[in-house]
Amino acid sequence: MSDKKATLGLEGKEAIDLPIYSGTLGPDVVDVGALTAQGLFTYDPGFVSTASCESKITFIDGGKGILLHAGYPIDQLAEKSDFLEVCWLLWNGELPAEEEKEAFVQRVTKHTMVHDQMNNFFQGFRRDAHPMAIMCGVVGALSAFYHDSLDITNEKARDISAVRLIAKMPTLAAMAYKYSIGEPFVYPRNELGYAENFLHMMFSTPCEDYKVSPTLAKAMDTIFLLHADHEQNASTSTVRLAGSTGSNPFGCISAGITALWGPSHGGANEAVLDMLAEIGDVSRIDEFVAKAKDKNDPFRLMGFGHRVYKNFDPRAKVMKEKADEVLGELGLTNDPLLAIAKRLEQIALEDEYFIEKKLYPNVDFYSGIILKAMGIPTSMFTVIFAVGRTPGWIAHWNEMISNPYKIGRPRQLYTGPTQRDFPSSEDQG
Repeated sequence: MSDKKATLGLEGKEAIDLPIYSGTLGPDVVDVGALTAQGLFTYDPGFVSTASCESKITFIDGGKGILLHAGYPIDQLAEKSDFLEVCWLLWNGELPAEEEKEAFVQRVTKHTMVHDQMNNFFQGFRRDAHPMAIMCGVVGALSAFYHDSLDITNEKARDISAVRLIAKMPTLAAMAYKYSIGEPFVYPRNELGYAENFLHMMFSTPCEDYKVSPTLAKAMDTIFLLHADHEQNASTSTVRLAGSTGSNPFGCISAGITALWGPSHGGANEAVLDMLAEIGDVSRIDEFVAKAKDKNDPFRLMGFGHRVYKNFDPRAKVMKEKADEVLGELGLTNDPLLAIAKRLEQIALEDEYFIEKKLYPNVDFYSGIILKAMGIPTSMFTVIFAVGRTPGWIAHWNEMISNPYKIGRPRQLYTGPTQRDFPSSEDQG
């Protein structure tokens, strides 16, 4: 128990002592549970000042630009690790030994296939359906195929569900893309790495194989890695809330995908490309920068600044390096949208307005550039984000299920009518 406390004085009532808890990093938290017995709730729209859980997975200090997974800085992980190793880290709290990693990679590889009947699910969607709409449906539908792993109280069942999800997400994502362009599905290849396999399923066809560039495969792996977890964001909180009801893991991850779909969350990198298309030409950049600076103009520059990171996004530097490598290999010096992006990046890093407002290029800006350069359509950007975020969602879901937890039940400040009687027929007449 905490030996620190905060005392809340209430007019006309006895003061209430509220325990204060300290984590290993970050601000202290005040336990306000005792307020309910006094007929009081806290009011915190967006839960921006509320710690909804205790977690050992990820720590963020937005003011200092720090992102740690189980204590490891994100830039070190991006440089020295890979996506599947970070999956293990998020799930287990420690990096794997060499033999553990090898066995884990093999397990994931052996589960990348999806049940053949899943093909029928895709046939029910229109060809022009947004891939995220498809992902919401087919990921949730996995629960109809794996009844053997739906017992959330069984640790082994949770483990196999986690492996199945991380393994099958790239396959389902590539299937969603192939379905949207009318091409046949491409099966996963066990000799390929995780990101390499995803790009192969995206771009190869039965009539022509596709050799994946190591540079592009590494860039895609880095995109997955940098998005693997981000603490209690909207989609992760959604997964935890859905999981608190006892729902199965496939349904919980589907709920997370739905939350991620929003343009204020996972759709941000898609919005970057939409913005670049709206600008249209380098010659119009000054016009749109002026619009962005005008408080009365609704236009916003997407991909700059971050709600959590107040000085810089630690993932953006890593992503910028990958963007430079990808653009260099592909030789895309004449692409008009990428030219706009590079000029906007220069302005954001040099213009006093952007510097003062801390509107630096963020991870969404650079990931959007990379995905565009790879030839991936904007409708797939958020799907790729979902593939990368899946291990974080699973880690938080499993952390909650593995410990005592309560069903999520936020309160409200009611401002509607007070109690009133239903009008009689005479009153209505």
